[in-house]
Amino acid sequence: MHRVVCPGSFDPVTNGHLDIIRRAARLHDEVIVVVGANLVKHGMFSLEERLTMLAEVTRDLPNVRVDKFTGLLVEFCRGQGVSAIVKGLRAVSDFEYEMEMAQMNYRLAEVETLFMSANPLYSFLRSSLVKEIARYGGDVTSLVPAVVHERLRGKLTAS
Repeated sequence: MHRVVCPGSFDPVTNGHLDIIRRAARLHDEVIVVVGANLVKHGMFSLEERLTMLAEVTRDLPNVRVDKFTGLLVEFCRGQGVSAIVKGLRAVSDFEYEMEMAQMNYRLAEVETLFMSANPLYSFLRSSLVKEIARYGGDVTSLVPAVVHERLRGKLTAS
């Protein structure tokens, strides 16, 4: 069985994230979508909210499961018997940072990194951009899954 990890903060999950997850699920036996629990960084959505949204938007993918990790991603991979990480690249600017991470992950634990180029429809898309547009009342319905859009609107009207 070939298992891969697809990591991120997913604050919130976007259609770009979901595209990479779906494509990875077609290529691998199991995809574990993992949310990094950053103890320093406070997102718009709690860790539990992000896990719930990811579970909802991937429920139609039987070979995808959602989990969380703290610490080093390669330690999570080692504990789960995962030998590869799948990362989406939107632009050349993503490559330098991601390449350094890939090389370090391989050095630390011989975990490979597989890069997938972003679908051109989503190459500009970042969670932070979605949040900024939504905060100013912009329409983000085409950028995030419907369930995420509802939660985003609820979060912004509550604050």
